[in-house]
Amino acid sequence: MQSWVNMFASYILWLMMVYLTDVWGLELVHAAGIINIWMGLIKILPIVFAHLADAYLGNFLVVLFSSLSSMIGLGLIWMSTPPVLGKSNGNCTQYRPECIGEKQQQLFYTGLALTALGIAAHSACYAPLAREQVEQTGTSKKVGCRSNLVALAALLIAAFVKPWATLFGICAILSLVSFLVCLILSVISCSKNPVTRPQGSPLTTIFRVLFAASSKSFVPQPHDTNDLYEKLDPNQEELPHTKSLRCLDKAAIIKAEPALEQQEMKRWRLCKVTEIEETKIFIRTIPIWMTFIVSGFISSLGATYFLEQANSLDPRVGSAKAPLILFLWFYDHFKRSFTAVFLMMFSISGRYIPRIGIIVAMVYAILSCIAAAKIETRRLGVVRSHGLIDRPDERVPMTIFWLLPQFALLGGLDGIHRLCAYAFSFDQAPTSMIKYFSLFAKGFFGLG
Repeated sequence: MQSWVNMFASYILWLMMVYLTDVWGLELVHAAGIINIWMGLIKILPIVFAHLADAYLGNFLVVLFSSLSSMIGLGLIWMSTPPVLGKSNGNCTQYRPECIGEKQQQLFYTGLALTALGIAAHSACYAPLAREQVEQTGTSKKVGCRSNLVALAALLIAAFVKPWATLFGICAILSLVSFLVCLILSVISCSKNPVTRPQGSPLTTIFRVLFAASSKSFVPQPHDTNDLYEKLDPNQEELPHTKSLRCLDKAAIIKAEPALEQQEMKRWRLCKVTEIEETKIFIRTIPIWMTFIVSGFISSLGATYFLEQANSLDPRVGSAKAPLILFLWFYDHFKRSFTAVFLMMFSISGRYIPRIGIIVAMVYAILSCIAAAKIETRRLGVVRSHGLIDRPDERVPMTIFWLLPQFALLGGLDGIHRLCAYAFSFDQAPTSMIKYFSLFAKGFFGLG
């Protein structure tokens, strides 16, 4: 249920940019900075939570924390709206900048941080926890139809419910119900099935290799690589030794003293060749991940600059008005459509297809920026021609649907990039690090 609540809340919180500029009266750059930091943390923090779950806490406790954090965070965001705490702020209950006091700001920023923690923790550990439960019970559930209904409900509520306090309040109530359900099911599950203990994080292996290699910086390289330490576990994937990044090979050097048995006990001083090769693969992939920063930067425009553009244009369609949330539906629709077309044209299992897909996604990013620039040029022309330069609060007499191309291309960027970044991670990563390669790809995207 937490997945559905997060999906519902993400649709509502997608409009946060409008809330900050219209209600708080923030400048575009200030509001965009807040939203970008929040969205970036949601994509970067799963790396931290995955490591904590694998190394110390286990997926169960992290998922329980995610539900609690999201519940408190959404509750604080709801409490930060002027109608809720207006009486303690000089009875100012209107959605105006002067009604946003220090208490509202503190509650809002704290709530936003907690929701980022909750969503990130959930995205990192919910799927692994579900796999653990499937392995224990041998059953699984299909939730595709339910997810579509949740998305539709969020779209309808965001389209027809106008008060911000009501929108955030619905999210808070749903998150409270989700936490209680999660807590009850957790107690029932723990009584029937034991909680899987942490098996160790691959990131710890990387830290061990780097530390061991650094501690032996002044030890000369061995002439024969067969002298390096290697002792595979039964389920461990063997990786051949490579000549690149030879400085890391020092982590596997066996010293003359003390005895090998004593050195094996000090895992932060002596590492296996396979562990070193896993670290090398990780380091060699970083330059590829760094290219994702640019795609992430372009993607961030959708929930900030593009949304603010839409908020300034004419939403009328005949006698009706198109809600802003409709463009999130268009974005999601084009995201799925472009991904499906790419899969029809290429088989994602090909070795070089993920690389081609990442390039295609970057092309979509370029085209989206070009389309946005052209539309913004046209919008500014309409602003000048109608004398609206000194009246920024008035709607520009230009239909909002001019923005469809840039939202469509942005959907193509995000859909194809997500698919191919995961496929690239699956292709490049050692078996033990597939999850983390995918998380790092997402993290570098979030860094943008």
